[in-house]
Amino acid sequence: MFRKLLQQIHTCVRLLLCKKEEPYFALYQILGFYPGHIALYEEAFRHSSASIWMPDRHSINNERLEFLGDGLLDCIVADILYRRYPDAQEGFLTISRSKVVQRDMLDKIALEIGLDKLIIFSPKVSNLNNHVYGNAFEALVGAVYVDKGYATCFQFVERMIDQHLDLNQITQQEINFKSSLLEWGQKHRVTIFFDLMENTTDEEGKLLFHTAIHVMGGREIGMGTGYSKKESQQQAAQMALNRLRSDKQLRKQIYAEQKEAKAAQLNAQT
Repeated sequence: MFRKLLQQIHTCVRLLLCKKEEPYFALYQILGFYPGHIALYEEAFRHSSASIWMPDRHSINNERLEFLGDGLLDCIVADILYRRYPDAQEGFLTISRSKVVQRDMLDKIALEIGLDKLIIFSPKVSNLNNHVYGNAFEALVGAVYVDKGYATCFQFVERMIDQHLDLNQITQQEINFKSSLLEWGQKHRVTIFFDLMENTTDEEGKLLFHTAIHVMGGREIGMGTGYSKKESQQQAAQMALNRLRSDKQLRKQIYAEQKEAKAAQLNAQT
């Protein structure tokens, strides 16, 4: 019995010493806890340019965890805003969430916690796009969720926001919905078109501009009206972002139609 107890103590000490070594300790400094499955975090930091190809042609990189983290951030930030602004209306909460999860904010957090030093990428890539860091942060959020569950993931994201962002200041800032929509299109490889429609006038005779937003394949995802082209584009982009964030089926249809349209375009060229 005593020998068995000594073995258990020895095992615990050995594991503790291992956790003080890299990469456990480096991750502990970022996460605030030791990772349970280190391979998940290594995957979260592996850029697609450094993919590991398995015998079945399955590739290992951070894109799947990035996809998961993207959805989790939407959910967790909505949760945080709902709790902290109990009197806010749905429109304020939706816009504020868009501001917090926009690419520049995620890039900022990623760089400040040092993810740029942990990302694994191919030496053939001469320079990384800054958004790679924000993407890695999304993947890290996905890894935390898979490793530790929602409660720990929520606490981690909340701590990152509190330590690296000024939530009250961000919610008061005016967001550029057009830029955010174009960033979304770039990230998901979806071509987006802003089309100025026929102008009309209001009851007082003032000129009104109408903008429709389409994706490759012709699907309309947003429509906006304003007293300037910019205002109509912003309204249309806001509608499009809200639809894209809330309608999973719409996103699937857009991805499929985009793929078909690109294939048809290539066939026409050949």
